[in-house]
Amino acid sequence: MADLKVVVMGASGRMGLANIKAVAATSGMVLHAALDRADSPVIGQDAGQLVGLPPLGVTVTADSDTALTEADAVIDFTVPPATVAMAQKIAALELVHVIGTTGCTEDEEAAIRTAAQSGARVVKAGNMSLGVNLLAALVKKAAAALGTEFDIEIVEMHHNRKVDAPSGTALMLGEAAAAGRNISLKDNSVRVRDGQTGPREEGTIGFATLRGGTVVGEHTAIFAGPSERIELRHVAEDRALFANGAMKAALWAADKKPGYYSMADVLGL
Repeated sequence: MADLKVVVMGASGRMGLANIKAVAATSGMVLHAALDRADSPVIGQDAGQLVGLPPLGVTVTADSDTALTEADAVIDFTVPPATVAMAQKIAALELVHVIGTTGCTEDEEAAIRTAAQSGARVVKAGNMSLGVNLLAALVKKAAAALGTEFDIEIVEMHHNRKVDAPSGTALMLGEAAAAGRNISLKDNSVRVRDGQTGPREEGTIGFATLRGGTVVGEHTAIFAGPSERIELRHVAEDRALFANGAMKAALWAADKKPGYYSMADVLGL
């Protein structure tokens, strides 16, 4: 079987750089193109040298149409508008679209799902790591097992350059907790507390967001009950774990039917 020809979006970003390295290191795939915004200072540079590797013969470009020509898959950890625009192009070409982009609105999420119904093989997750997806499964089980006398709080911390809050992973854990209790996260989440808020409302799922330094990602799901507390925690120490998950997702989706998938599908959870 021929190597999967992969396009990496956001080539100069933290995850873009990690994804370029991961593609180069993963058997069964090859870097086909590296995309970045038109005003990026890395346009025209060799993608391999950009990440400290020998030249890969792939220069960073802003021309998505050329980049997608003869490609098989796109790895996309960028921003919602760019992801939605790319999803529409990918659907027309029936490619694999692995999405680690977070902060999508309901309308943007709907547009991505529409692309999946129109020919794309979309794998989208708030977090691509095995550990976090296992954590989500445990959070769902704990929420189902524990009554509403156990308050659920999701605490997350990331580096000071992260632009969306709560993180996609935190929301993923919140959704898992809500699914465990068979409730809607949208109708039962508390994102902000300030001033005279009154007592905590039973059954709600709270979020606390911390930003600072160079933290890759830390997430804790807290179940605080009468006289006891259960904490389920994941600490990411290297962005390579997200990139490696994205590579696994791309290879997995290569022979799947068009549709919308999650990392739980990829990992068989």
